[in-house]
Amino acid sequence: MKQDRACRDRGSGTPGNNRYVLSPDKKLDVGRILEGLENYRPRRFGWTWREKGPSRELGPFRYLETSAPLKQSMPLPAAKYFESIDPQPDCVVTTEIASGRFEDDLRRMRMAAWHGADHIMVIRTTGQSHIDGLLEGTPEGVGGIPITRKQVRATRKALDLIEDEVGRPINFHSYVSGVAGPEIAVMFAEEGVNGAHQDPQYNVLYRNVNMQRSFVDAAVAKRIMASFGILQIDGAHNANATARQAWKVMPELLVQHAINSAFSEMIGMDKESIALSSVPPTAPPAPALSYDLPYAVCLRWLFSDYKIRAQQNTRYIESDTREATVTHVLNLLVSRLTSADVQSTITPDEGRNVPWHYNNVAAVETAKQALLGMDGLQDMVEIKKEGSLPEKVRELAERAVLFLEEIKQEGYFDAVGQGFFVDSGQYPERNGDGIARDPNGGIAAGSIVKRDEDYLAPVCDHFGYNKLPEGTSRPCEMVQGCTFCRRDKIAYIDELDPEDNVGKRLEAFSHESGPGSIRPEVEWAGDGYVTLTVFIPEAEEIAEYASLEIAARMGLQEPEVIHKRVIHPSEGTLVELKGVVPFSVNRSTLKIPKKPKVLSEDEIRREVSEYPMKVVCGTVGEDEHSVGMREIIDIKHGGIEGFGIKAVYLGTSVPVEKMIDAAIEEDADAILVSTIISHADIHRKNMERLAQLCMEKGVRDRFILVGGGTQVTNNLALEAGLDAGFGRGTKGLHVASFLVEKRKALWAQGKGRKQGFHEN
Repeated sequence: MKQDRACRDRGSGTPGNNRYVLSPDKKLDVGRILEGLENYRPRRFGWTWREKGPSRELGPFRYLETSAPLKQSMPLPAAKYFESIDPQPDCVVTTEIASGRFEDDLRRMRMAAWHGADHIMVIRTTGQSHIDGLLEGTPEGVGGIPITRKQVRATRKALDLIEDEVGRPINFHSYVSGVAGPEIAVMFAEEGVNGAHQDPQYNVLYRNVNMQRSFVDAAVAKRIMASFGILQIDGAHNANATARQAWKVMPELLVQHAINSAFSEMIGMDKESIALSSVPPTAPPAPALSYDLPYAVCLRWLFSDYKIRAQQNTRYIESDTREATVTHVLNLLVSRLTSADVQSTITPDEGRNVPWHYNNVAAVETAKQALLGMDGLQDMVEIKKEGSLPEKVRELAERAVLFLEEIKQEGYFDAVGQGFFVDSGQYPERNGDGIARDPNGGIAAGSIVKRDEDYLAPVCDHFGYNKLPEGTSRPCEMVQGCTFCRRDKIAYIDELDPEDNVGKRLEAFSHESGPGSIRPEVEWAGDGYVTLTVFIPEAEEIAEYASLEIAARMGLQEPEVIHKRVIHPSEGTLVELKGVVPFSVNRSTLKIPKKPKVLSEDEIRREVSEYPMKVVCGTVGEDEHSVGMREIIDIKHGGIEGFGIKAVYLGTSVPVEKMIDAAIEEDADAILVSTIISHADIHRKNMERLAQLCMEKGVRDRFILVGGGTQVTNNLALEAGLDAGFGRGTKGLHVASFLVEKRKALWAQGKGRKQGFHEN
């Protein structure tokens, strides 16, 4: 239950009279946001819903499902035909920001808010739940996500100004997950974050955090979120993104929602503060509505007391923005028919992994356009009470209830240990390929201890047993107030790295751009990117490299194809590039390099299933960076364990010799080392030492040696004596494909682990 906050130091915005105010005709000044940040106070706590009305007159039309209009906004392009009206849908609209530099995120947020977004999520530049502690400063080396206090505070301060400009409260959102979840929850509460993902099952299934630790941490985090009115969004939708056949895991999704919702209520969270993250399980060319609508109806029926957050399915998004947008609109139809409370949007360039700011706006406008176009739909149509739809809804509910009953008999931890979740079968069918986690293993295993009888914690919003002295009304009275009650006790740390920080980045940009300089951009301020769409009347491979040649001839640096679509096998291909060129190239002069071979996911799985593979991996030397390696390993982001490869992770700052000894002891096929730090060329030296020690120990021919890091290239790794190197943009698929192919090559030479004869 939300506690009385009368004693809390709520603040009222940035103190002082010199308050920065945004002006529509001036750019957001990041420097002004950073001024006095150490004294910033959140103006409000908790989630804010839109102000809805039963009906609303705007221009020549009457609307049934809208919210209060904005003070300043950008209407849809066709609005000029209708008195330039800009009606706002009734549900909260999300935009997900992921530039990787928070100073650029702030400008994106402003643009998105003008187009109708009032739920700002900042995600994806690194796996936040991989980080085991609360970071300080704003190091670009960890990807720039808003996990540090400075980033969170600057973002919330900027959103205060933006919501004044557009005339509507804006909710700020991030993630309370991983081993550092409780610490992050505390910081989010202190800094006025309004919504957060929190689901202990997410940690267990997708990050392999120890089960007991995950649920204890979740209890602490949820209690804090409940006290501050932070909207909780769960993570069940990740099964859709991870499952090989997402349309079969719908009963499981319902069960995951039920478990997290019930757990949240037990901790004391109001139902109004619990939102279920619903993702349609299919996309065209599948008969999407016949699967997606029954699932959404079933979800709304079973969980009518909770909020629904509808998100687009990204599992099947490719690089075609048109295809992604059409799927988005179909998802929005389902949202309107089932009255979603929060409408999440996914940028149409999601499949490209190129988060450009105008595509954030495009996603928001897709939601606004579709929802307004369907205004009043439920007054004209209704969900059938008889026929195939209600039959499918009931079947899903029955399967989910039976699934939950089985879990109750087995116990949740044992059920996960047996791989009940994210199996490719529809319950009760099981194919034995679910995510199985050891109830006594995983990250932070053995870190939970029972409290002593005299345990005392002098802090508010505390979960669990707390022996307070008699007559104590609030625990923190004994220490003259905790950070929730006295903001002056919060330790604010600005920057730790003298070179890698927002001030240096802003200074460098100012120096490079010069006064009055204008450069195009799509991701970061003045990054110089432009886009070009061309149709080349040739087959796919020729069209791709013809386009790259065009870009090179016009002097574009690092030309890149961001999308290609075969219109006809011989007649031509549509290509999108970064760049603008007015000329064509000669087909006969193109030099088309041989494509590196990347196996399909099924090919890798078959090979690993027939010949099991084990790798030892870790970050070497004095390097504490772990996120990149975890991204390559973990199943959540398509890591190698998703293909059945057994990964033995040794952690960070692992001596090179220990990596080799562990590989020998584990009888591994390969050693994967991550080496991020490049000072004094240490990344190259680490790789050279790995190859040299393997030679000295007489095991060089036994192991595949792979290096990875932001400054690592394949050529550098080969020169150091390794078998391969992987740098920026590497995915688990690339590493898994190389390992399988390289092992085959070694076996053909009579080398490698047991020369091809493996024991299961």
